Amino acid sequence: MNKIKFILLLILSNSCSPLIENGIIVEIENNSKLSVIGVQFYTTEKLITLDFDKIKPEETMSGFLSMKNNKSDGGYVLDFIGANGEKEHTVVGYYTNGGSLDRKVKFTIETKKTLVKFD
Repeated sequence: MNKIKFILLLILSNSCSPLIENGIIVEIENNSKLSVIGVQFYTTEKLITLDFDKIKPEETMSGFLSMKNNKSDGGYVLDFIGANGEKEHTVVGYYTNGGSLDRKVKFTIETKKTLVKFD
């Protein structure tokens, strides 16, 4: 009986370990008529950033933001310089205890606004 308990405990402890790295997939689509430059995606803790030099019109860039070093609660930030030359700063979403509640976030940059969708 003790062997069965030990095996069940071993299986349970292994199933609780993360199978995928803690983080979030980001996809950024530029639906505006001009390129955006200096694109950065990061958490409010700003431990790691995803950087894209330039996203051309009708172009989509994606990447994975690792959150393995995040420890607190916060949100996600997208910064870029838009077609008008002004810096755009968008803070969205929520993560807790350093872990993402969502698997993916998609930003759609339009001429006068940025749309966000979490999956």
